[in-house]
Amino acid sequence: MVFFQADCMPRQRASDEVQPRLVNTPSHSPVLRLQDIVFAYPDQPAIAAGWSASIAPGVTLLYGDTGAGKSALLQVIAGVLPAAKGRLTVAGTSLDAAPEAYRRSVFFVDPSTDRFDQVTARACTATLREGDAHFDEDLWQALVEGFSLPPHIDKPMYMLSTGSKRKVWLAAALASGRPLVLLDEPTAALDAGSVRRLWGALTDLATQPGRAFIVASAARIDEAPLAATIELPLH
Repeated sequence: MVFFQADCMPRQRASDEVQPRLVNTPSHSPVLRLQDIVFAYPDQPAIAAGWSASIAPGVTLLYGDTGAGKSALLQVIAGVLPAAKGRLTVAGTSLDAAPEAYRRSVFFVDPSTDRFDQVTARACTATLREGDAHFDEDLWQALVEGFSLPPHIDKPMYMLSTGSKRKVWLAAALASGRPLVLLDEPTAALDAGSVRRLWGALTDLATQPGRAFIVASAARIDEAPLAATIELPLH
C-alpha cells in the first residue's frame, strides 16, 4: 500500500467542528471521521487547528487554491503525515488503535513518488492492490483500455510520461475496493479523453454504499455528483 503545502489559515478553537458544505443529505454512516485534528508544518501556520468533520459515502471535493493545504490534508488523512493531535477513523477503524488496518482501508498515492520507477506499470498495480480483497479486476481492465494504457502496461514506470503514470495510479484507485480513496489533483497531465473517463468512473462509483472518494482540486467540479465540498482555508 502506498500513500500519497501550506498557506496561512485562521486558527480554530479545538472545540469547533467544521462540517463539509453538503450538496445533499447523506443517508448512510460516515466513512471517515476526523476529530479535533491539529496539523502544521514546522514553523508554519496551522493547516488544521482543531478540525472535525464527517465524510459520507460518495464523492467529496476538497477545494482550495494552490498552496492552501490540500495535499497536506490528504497525507494526514492517509496516515502518511502525523497529526499533532486528533483522531481519524475509517470504516470504524482508528488510526491510533490499529494503524496498519487503517491504512489498508485507504487508497492513496502521492503523485510525486518515485517508489515505482524501476517496476512495470503492471507490477506497480499489483503492489497497490495487495490486501485489497474487493479489487475489481474487470473495472481495472476497462480503465486500462479507457486510459489507453495497454501499450505501456508492461513498461517500467520511469519510461512513462507524467500523465501515463497518473493513469496507472488512477486505474488502480478507481478499481480499488477500499472504503476510502484519496485523489490529489487527478486531472493533472491527463488528456481530454482520460479526463472524461475519470469523471464517468467516479459518477458510477459515487453510488456505492460504504465508500468515499475525496478529490483534492484547485478547480470546482461539476462533472461528477458531489456528496459534499470542503473549502480551504478552513474556518
